[in-house]
Amino acid sequence: MAFVFNPAPTVAIPVAGSDEQFAVRRVYCVGRNYAAHAREMGFDPDREPPFFFCKPADAVIPVADGQTLELPYPAKTANYHYEAELVVAIGLGGSDIPRDKALEHAWGYAVGLDMTRRDLQMKMREMGRPWEIGKAFDASAPIAPLHKAATVGHFDNAAIWLTVNGADRQRSDVSHLIWSVAETIADLSTYFRLEPGDLIYTGTPEGVGAVVRGDLMKVGIDRLGELSVRVA
Repeated sequence: MAFVFNPAPTVAIPVAGSDEQFAVRRVYCVGRNYAAHAREMGFDPDREPPFFFCKPADAVIPVADGQTLELPYPAKTANYHYEAELVVAIGLGGSDIPRDKALEHAWGYAVGLDMTRRDLQMKMREMGRPWEIGKAFDASAPIAPLHKAATVGHFDNAAIWLTVNGADRQRSDVSHLIWSVAETIADLSTYFRLEPGDLIYTGTPEGVGAVVRGDLMKVGIDRLGELSVRVA
C-alpha cells in the first residue's frame, strides 16, 4: 500500500513499572461530573445526566515519571484553565456494557489534565455551538504513565489534587464523582462502541482556574502518583 504521505505516529502512553506502551485510539471526556464543579460553572448537578465530548488522540501528551512537561500556551485565548482528572484506559471493547461488568473493561488508570481555553468554550456555549475550539486543541490532554488496574485496583475513592506554584487549587476525592467510573463506562458504551486504546477523562472537581506562562502545575491522585506540567 502506498500512502500519499507518511501516516502520523501512534500516540502511546508509557505503562508504569514496565517497558510497555498503551496505544491511544480515542479520547472521551465527561462534562461536569463533580457536583461542586457543576455548581461553580452555573449548573444544577442534580438534574444533569452524563454528557460527553471528545479530544483527538494526538492532543494526548504523555509525561514520564519524574519529568516536567513544558506545555506551550495556546493561541487565541486569554483564559487558559487547568482541570485535574482521573483517566480510565479501556482494555476490553464492547457496546451496551452492563454496569456490574463495566470495570472488567478498565485496563488501567492515570493522572490527567483537561486543559481548556475557557473563554472560547464559554463563547461557544453562549452561541449554542460545539466546544471543540475550547477543548480539543493541540496538546490539551497531558497524561502521566498508566497504572494497571490489576496492580492498583479500581477507584471508588482516592484523593485528587492540583497545585499551582505550590498553592492548592483543587482538592477533592474521586468518590465525589456524580457518575462513577463503572456508570460512566456503561453509559458511554450505549453511544459508542468502546475499544481497547480508548481513554476516558472522567471529569474535574471544583477549583478550576487560569494559569499563565511560567506557572507550574502538579496534579496527583492517590496510588497513581503525580503529573508535573509547566506553562511555557
